Amino acid sequence: MKSKVLHGVLLIGLFFGSFGCGLSSWDKLTITGTVAIQQRRYADAEKSFSAALEEAEKFGPEDTRLVQSLNNLAMVFAAQGKYGEAEPMYKRAVAIREKALGPDHPDVAASLNSLAWLYGAQGKYGQAEPLYKRGLAIREKVVGPEHPDVAASLDSLALLFAAQGKYTQAEPLYKRALAIREKARRADHPDVAQSLNYLAALYYLQGKYAKAEPLYKRALAIREKALGPEHPNVATSLEGYADLLRKTKRIAEAERLAARAKAIRAKQK
Repeated sequence: MKSKVLHGVLLIGLFFGSFGCGLSSWDKLTITGTVAIQQRRYADAEKSFSAALEEAEKFGPEDTRLVQSLNNLAMVFAAQGKYGEAEPMYKRAVAIREKALGPDHPDVAASLNSLAWLYGAQGKYGQAEPLYKRGLAIREKVVGPEHPDVAASLDSLALLFAAQGKYTQAEPLYKRALAIREKARRADHPDVAQSLNYLAALYYLQGKYAKAEPLYKRALAIREKALGPEHPNVATSLEGYADLLRKTKRIAEAERLAARAKAIRAKQK
């Protein structure tokens, strides 16, 4: 955590010291808010992003900086559980992008996904699902059905189904996302590990441990090789695999993996 704070201080110094003379008030407020949210100083981030939004309102109703400010403020509201305050921000961002860019633009899909995520976080699955589906359809149309952005949309929709216990609907989406990433990326790319982890977790939730285990193992191996043995995502893989080992009564091995994950987490604080 101390290193993150130091990084934030250095970042502010870099921009305000070396380049500050050329930055607008909106730029400075946005940078300050971004550093604050990285450090989980949500009240400070909210203050900076709110002021940045006031500045952005002066740029015109379709300015990209206005959308960015709306998204930033919505994000910090959501991080604090202020979903009711985040919702109109995300909705307005969708409306601005639809008007400025057209209903089938990839940026519209991104805004739809943000709003869908907000509904999903509140358990409003019926409101989230059509937004995720529309975002997916836009991406399939614009960037093609095998683009990594489509995989991201498939994951989001699958997560929504899994949260509702709709495992049979989630599984083919996760499998398709995995296939896209294996084709678009290297077989040992971290994005492939993410897909493997999602699918493994889905099988774990259904008690299909024999199907889940090789996926957890492969994801762990990819992350260790690509990210290093002490990366937080390695800890995530270790924790998931440890849970499976406990369920299958391999307690000693589970505790070994869990201890390693705990040590990684401790170093991140």
